[in-house]
Amino acid sequence: MKKGFTLIELVIVIVIIGILAAIAVPKYLDLQNEARKSSCEGTIGSIRAGIQIYFAKNKAFPASGTNLLTTVVSEYDTNLWSSSGDTYTCKYGSTTYYTCTYDATDGSFDCTAGGGGT
Repeated sequence: MKKGFTLIELVIVIVIIGILAAIAVPKYLDLQNEARKSSCEGTIGSIRAGIQIYFAKNKAFPASGTNLLTTVVSEYDTNLWSSSGDTYTCKYGSTTYYTCTYDATDGSFDCTAGGGGT
């Protein structure tokens, strides 16, 4: 008597693995997207807190044009954040999560969601 699997048993296992992969892969990609969005939100909070700490130490807000990512935040994800003047963008690939603007007159760091991670 030969021991082994029949063709139908192998096909059933392959179909089950395919179904699991079809469910798991999109969920995994959604989780990556949510993790990036959460990282952006954490950095936004750190920048806002850093601006207040800077003000407490220097009795003035950071000057306009100052790179807040390197001045008031010790760590941030360089793959997500970029800056141009007083505008900061958190994006990955073509997906923009947040666009933020810094106002040196009152120290505000206002952000608008870009639609990523929805």
